[in-house]
Amino acid sequence: MIILGVVAHPDDLDFGASGTFAKWAREGAECYYLICTNGCKGSDDLRMTESKLIKLRRAEQIAAGKVLGLKGVFFLGHNDTELVPDIALKKEIVRYIRKLKPDIVVTTDPTFVYSKNGFINHTDHRAAGQAAIDAVFPLARDRLTFKELEKEGLKPHKVKQLYLLNFGSGDEIIDISKTIKLKLAALKCHKSQISEDVDKWVSKRARIIGRQKGYKFAESFVKINLWR
Repeated sequence: MIILGVVAHPDDLDFGASGTFAKWAREGAECYYLICTNGCKGSDDLRMTESKLIKLRRAEQIAAGKVLGLKGVFFLGHNDTELVPDIALKKEIVRYIRKLKPDIVVTTDPTFVYSKNGFINHTDHRAAGQAAIDAVFPLARDRLTFKELEKEGLKPHKVKQLYLLNFGSGDEIIDISKTIKLKLAALKCHKSQISEDVDKWVSKRARIIGRQKGYKFAESFVKINLWR
């Protein structure tokens, strides 16, 4: 089993899906992250510079990946807040899909824009999700799309399943009771981003999700089985 997570920023998957990735890795799956932006805007520190933050966030994500047992973490390096789901971004994602040949792709749900409790989903999250979905179908599948990639030996690939991070709802509830500690440890690698109470509120949310299935801790996704 090969699993690829495609998101906008370092830490996105660690907040939303790292317990599941750790579970999959423990079960023998080859797990990878593909991070679309460099995370260069995510700091309120008046002493922080973009170049310093880029290096810091890359190192934090690599460290978190090691905690989770990932096989690799890849970075596309687009500027934070400037991500758009254009054909160039989709081609970059297709390249990794054809190279790694994942059975499952995990990404953010681009249809989730806001919630009534005041949360607005980051524009980069929506862009990464839309580009990843389009890369999965039909772009990575079709031989006549990006023919130059096939000339490089990157042949078309059909992904079997999509797991979407919606943050508001999900029909696939995954038990992370045995990997919640790894999730929290991975999040603590993102020292430039986390608050002191991260353990408390992340654990609380995982408990709430878990109650739906009788699990102590869980993560949820919108799961799509691809039929062509």
